[in-house]
Parts: sequence; structure tokens; C-alpha cells
Amino acid sequence: METKRFDQTTIPEAAAALRRGELVAFPTETVYGLGADATNAQAAKSVYTTKGRPSDNPLIVTVSSREMVAQFADITPQAEKLMDAFWPGPLTIILTIHPGSLSKTVTGGLDTAAFRMPENQLTRELIAEAGVPIVGPSANKSGKPSPTTADHVLHDFDGEIAGVLDDGPTEVGVESTIVDLTVDPVAILRPGAIGPKELYPVIGTVDSEMHHVGANETPKAPGMKYKHYAPTAQVIIVDDPEQFQEALKWIATQNQPFGVLATDDILAQVPDATPQFSLGTDIQSATHALFAGLRWFDLHPTVTLVLAQAFPAVGLGAAYMNRLLKSAGNEHFKPAK
Repeated sequence: METKRFDQTTIPEAAAALRRGELVAFPTETVYGLGADATNAQAAKSVYTTKGRPSDNPLIVTVSSREMVAQFADITPQAEKLMDAFWPGPLTIILTIHPGSLSKTVTGGLDTAAFRMPENQLTRELIAEAGVPIVGPSANKSGKPSPTTADHVLHDFDGEIAGVLDDGPTEVGVESTIVDLTVDPVAILRPGAIGPKELYPVIGTVDSEMHHVGANETPKAPGMKYKHYAPTAQVIIVDDPEQFQEALKWIATQNQPFGVLATDDILAQVPDATPQFSLGTDIQSATHALFAGLRWFDLHPTVTLVLAQAFPAVGLGAAYMNRLLKSAGNEHFKPAK
């Protein structure tokens, strides 16, 4: 299969591919998604098989309008408030769906579904042209770092999907915040750029504790159950910037090729010959660069260990650390006592 690189002028061609049940990757302000007609169970199933995604990991339904959501779920007053404040944008909302309105392939067998209207104009045009919502998990092989450019998508899926709508690098760099409106209190199931501080003025206090899913339990949202975002190399988190010198000395004794993923001030301490990827200067640039950095190390297959910088898990740092912890399998550098 030839995987085409679509642009604004070829959106009708990309939409036609979606209507035929084919897969088309698309840009959002967060990461690139892997799109298929959400009303076509067979097309949605092919997303799981193409990604290598567990079948009990539900898919986000990506829409171009609120009216499209209303075809499948009742829009509650809380949902209206969130949509008024944050849509289009990096917020995904879980609602109870109308019975039988979406395939169990999409919902993971649950009576709820997650809906998102992305800020990216080209993707909203694509969905409107297709005339159907599209499922939108990140366009990466399951467990690998999420893609923030069309080239990342092609690295994973060239020859396997119909095409990718290329709108350049994404802006936010980590996936959308997921808010569950079917529970009381309202809960954040996946942190993102929109956090409790932003949500409070709109809907009041939310439960921001990270929710864990049992081995035999179906997650309500992507990213809650399985290891995600992991490059081939083992990521090791350095919790305190003051520990980096000790961590560098320790990793040099492991007799394995290693790299460093950190901000510029930390990288200034790292030997030039060491493979390294800059997270910029602060949590904003680090969050934007995280997935690109994890993918960069996959292009250096000789690297088997990566020291990665932690940030305080507050505000945007909660989203950054959520992804970093999953990419590392919760492995941390342990300084000598």
C-alpha cells in the first residue's frame, strides 16, 4: 500500500479514504492521531490491529462539531460548560452514550465514550468532509512514543495506512486531558495541558488523583492500563537535577551505551560525545519536546539506557511526568545513600 502525504488541497481525497474504511492519520494541537470512521466497526477494529493495541483499550471519538457528539450521547450541562470553555482544544470528555450508538469495538465494551474536538483546523475540515466522527488514538505503534510530526507517523506506518494529513509539528506535544463526567466527583483520567487549576473556575473541584486499572478491568480512557510511550532503550528517571552528576557517573559504570534527555542547563554538564536531546529550558518546552526526544533515541539503536530529567508533577508537569513515568516503566535512578 502506498501511504500518501495529504495536505489542505487533498482533504477530499483523504475523507474519501476514511469513508471507504481506510486509515488516515491526522494532526491535532497535541499529537498526531490514527483516524478511522468511528461508525464503521471493521474500520475501528483495523486501528487496533494496525497499532498492535489491546482490544480493551477504548478509542477516543474525534469530532468536528457538538452536533456530531449529540448523535451519540446526551450533552450534559457540565459538558456544555467544558465545551464552551475549552473546545476546540486539548480536552477529551467522557459521556454516557446512547445504547447501541457506537460499536463495542470503539468503546471497549463500555456504555461510555470519550469525545474530543481538536483545535487543528485541517482535521476539523477532514472530519466535516468525511461526514462521520473518527476514532483518534495516537498514530504510533502501541507502546511507542506518540508522534508529533507526520514523519514520525510514516516511520511507524509507511505502507500500512492510506495516508497522513501533514500540518507540520504539533504545538502541545502531549495528548489531551481526559475528564470523566460520568462519575461524581468529576475525575481527570489522563492529565494534559488543561489541569485542575483551569477546570475549577468552569466546573468546580475535580478528582485529580491518578486512577489505576486492575488487570481484568477495562479502562475508561486510553493510557490508563498499559505501558506507553517507551523507546527501545530503557528510560531511567533522574528525580532531582542535583543528582545528574552522580547519575552520569553511575551510568558510565554500566557498560552500556547511554544517552541523556534533559534541559539545556543539564546537558551543559554532559560530555559532547554522549547522545543527547534537548528539552529546552523549562516545563513548557520539555512537554512539547518529550515525545520527539523519546523517538529520537529510537533512531540511535545502539543506545540502551537513557537518563531523563524529571519535573515537579504540578500544572503541566503532571502531564509531563505521567508520560515519562509510563515511558520508563517507573524506573528511577537511585542515588547512593
